[in-house]
Order: sequence, then structure tokens, then C-alpha cells
Amino acid sequence: MKHTKAEILEGCKKMCKNTLMETLDIEFTDVSENTLVARMPVTPRVHQPDGVLHGGASVALAESVGSAAAFIFLNAEEVAIRGIEIAANHVKSVREGYVYAHAKVLHKGRTTQLWQIRIVNEEDQLVSLVKLTTITLQK
Repeated sequence: MKHTKAEILEGCKKMCKNTLMETLDIEFTDVSENTLVARMPVTPRVHQPDGVLHGGASVALAESVGSAAAFIFLNAEEVAIRGIEIAANHVKSVREGYVYAHAKVLHKGRTTQLWQIRIVNEEDQLVSLVKLTTITLQK
């Protein structure tokens, strides 16, 4: 990382302005050498009709943090990065509080990258496990 943690998190915050991430109240909270973390509040805005977190909201959170991680860790000032495949397994329901998405790179190739995004609840229990594949394109 060539920027400080605070600079990276501030850049992520600016990236969210007027996007789905802002609509879902996604907030980037931590970054390390190979992991980016974001959180999302679980409120009726992201519930399915029976009052639990909607799987689509979880996938939106996962793709948001995975794509942002790709942007940060792949020096996206020089390339464009796009998600090309996403798969999610939802294993636990959440009704309230926050969920946290931890994006970690599993494969960092020049053209394609594979990201694992673990979404956990406030007790660090697995809610969803997501796999995101991104592609790097020349600008």
C-alpha cells in the first residue's frame, strides 16, 4: 500500500458518493496489506419481506467491497476493473445490527483476480461466503 490507511478509507468514502453503496449505507472501516473491510447496517431498508437481511443486499455489499479491494490492491489508476462473476452462499439470517464484509484476494493475476468475501455478523459468525472474479482491462 502506498497510501496511508486513513487516505485509503477516505478514498473509498469518496468513491461511494451518489452510488448504490451510499444508498445501502455501506461504510469502509479497515484496510490491511491484503484485506479490505466494509460494514452495512441491517435495517428494514435491506430486509426481505419476512424481516431478515435480503441476499441481494449481501451480494451488493460483497461486490462493493471486493471491487473496491481490487481497485486499491491492483493500482486501478492505470487499469479498469470489472466484476465478471459472483457466487454467494447464505448460511445465517440477520435481522438487525451490522454485517461486516472482509474481502481478501485468493488469486491476483494480471488479467483475472479471485476474491473471497466473508460476511459476518457482529458476533463474527459467518452470514455469507462470496466468491468474486474480477478482470483487469487496459484503459
